[in-house]
Amino acid sequence: MNKTANLDQVITHFRDGMTIMFGGFGGVGSPPSLIDAILEANIKDMTLIGNDAGFPQIGVGRLITEGRVKKIIASHIGSNPIAGQKMQAGTLDVLFYPQGILAEKIRAGGMGLAGIVTDVGMDSLNLDEKQLVQLDGKKYILEPALTADIAIVNALKADEAGNLIFDKSARNTNPIVAMAGDWTIAEVEEIVPVGGLHPEEIVTPGVFVNQIVQSKGVNWTWAWETSI
Repeated sequence: MNKTANLDQVITHFRDGMTIMFGGFGGVGSPPSLIDAILEANIKDMTLIGNDAGFPQIGVGRLITEGRVKKIIASHIGSNPIAGQKMQAGTLDVLFYPQGILAEKIRAGGMGLAGIVTDVGMDSLNLDEKQLVQLDGKKYILEPALTADIAIVNALKADEAGNLIFDKSARNTNPIVAMAGDWTIAEVEEIVPVGGLHPEEIVTPGVFVNQIVQSKGVNWTWAWETSI
């Protein structure tokens, strides 16, 4: 099955109020063309799930800057001061998890598990909001798994069946995010015929990917490229 699509085709899957999970770390590994398409389609009231809030004009930070996001579940938002301002103003709901716990909650969602148990956070002040379980005489927090209506990821290369190869550290959270969406769209730099990828290089099997779209490339200036 050829999973290649164009941006006009993939954007039809997006609706206001959806939960969208994204790959990336500070924008590195986030899909720029898909983010552009979401902005142009005026999708709003989104809940985002991912590592961070990007930067104001980098990665998913652009969605936050433009007021399209009502909630974000992330490990931090410190790189995006606009996200912080919106949180303080009460216009952006932010739910934080430690990075490792967030990754495990996403992985569990992709594996079809109901959640994970962890002792991280047992000394926190908000245990009243958590469900506790006891195993072998020790108490743990039961954290529900995370899934999304749509997962958007960025890969270096894909074949037409949706098998993905990632680019060095831009791989980051993309493989687990790809597994956790009800519908997964991969933006890729290069698309090759089936058989064009070495099997040992494939990270995400095509069974987790519904559509692939050709990337137009990064259209923002990275923070480290900005002149001081």
